[in-house]
Amino acid sequence: MAHKLPRSPIGRLLPRHATRAVEDALEDTRVVLVNGARQCGKSTIVAQIGGERGGTWRSLDRAATRQAAEFDPTSFVREDELLIIDEVQRVPELLLAIKEVVDADPRPGRFLLTGSARVLGLRGVPDALPGRMETIELWPLSQGEIEGRPDGFVDAVFEQGPGLRHQSDELRSGYIDRIVRGGFPEAVAREGRRREAFFDNYVADIVNREVMQLSEIERGHEMRSLIRLLAARSGQLLVPGALAGLLGLPQTTVSRYLGLLEEVFLIKRIPAWSRNLSGRAVSTAKVAMVDSGIAANLIGQDAASLRRLESPLGGLVEAFVAMEMARQLTWSRTRAELSHYRTKDQVEVDIVLEDRRGRVVAIDVKASATVRPDDFKGINHLAARLGGDLLAGIVLYAGTETLPFGEKNRALPISTLWELGS
Repeated sequence: MAHKLPRSPIGRLLPRHATRAVEDALEDTRVVLVNGARQCGKSTIVAQIGGERGGTWRSLDRAATRQAAEFDPTSFVREDELLIIDEVQRVPELLLAIKEVVDADPRPGRFLLTGSARVLGLRGVPDALPGRMETIELWPLSQGEIEGRPDGFVDAVFEQGPGLRHQSDELRSGYIDRIVRGGFPEAVAREGRRREAFFDNYVADIVNREVMQLSEIERGHEMRSLIRLLAARSGQLLVPGALAGLLGLPQTTVSRYLGLLEEVFLIKRIPAWSRNLSGRAVSTAKVAMVDSGIAANLIGQDAASLRRLESPLGGLVEAFVAMEMARQLTWSRTRAELSHYRTKDQVEVDIVLEDRRGRVVAIDVKASATVRPDDFKGINHLAARLGGDLLAGIVLYAGTETLPFGEKNRALPISTLWELGS
């Protein structure tokens, strides 16, 4: 039977950029997996698509359904038409049963799955579906999805390079409001203490319900302490040894915990970029919380406190921008990789985008409403090593105008990320 469309906490269903990708994949792929954080809208998007196709819905969050799947996986997945299985990571044995079905009947669009963990990376999960499954990542709402804007920066910057122009009405206070709101539909629909309560409960559920089930972790307080440390270091280098020292834990334990937090989509590592242009480039990844609202809440910051001059706004803004770009890269026409650049002399570029043709866009992020030539120091350093491969150097800032700083360098409003189409 068709599943009733979940109620949106915002009061209306917001169009998601990933919808087209899921629909296209179902046309030529036997199994489609929508993977992403809990409560980011996976169930809504698959229920909407499945309802239009007359699909059968089964949620493994329901105890009786989960028990049936565990008892007889083969019978559970035997359906003539589209079968939607929500939270498939709860019974990973289903993947082998699905493989048998789609090998016997290779019609496209047989299964539409959702997962709140990186399903194929989980220990004990059989590598059952190579060549049979397409995975589409779904993130918390982007700024463009919340407001019906294009979210087209990535495509636009690779198409226009330094010719990109944009003027915005958004001010620094508006960016702060966006950061503390985040992108989870429940958080977008709430304000003040009710939003903070959602964030508190969300993190607690992730630790108690997701992480504890994925791994043999007995002391959840250690994981919660690590999560708070990571929130305070959002946009900074991720050094497991330093975190281990602060927590009094073995580095191997901290590294395992970090992997689990990635699997449940709470954090994202941003790898270091290098073409071996300089032996002085460091290889350490940066870390960002996937949702800026969770990060701000974990360090006790609301909009009022972030407006103070001494607030930790800089790291939050950088991570916020990086995660908006990570979202865009899941639907942009341009296939590019997201990374950062830093040398041992601490010359850095916050974000490096490189497409399949080797063209690079170097981006720094500033929380202030003014830009100086010195703000392009890291970009110019990288440009000198890249030569013609540098397409554009961009400083995203909290001002309203596009400002030129040389042939390839531009300062652009942060809101260019979601207000500009390509």
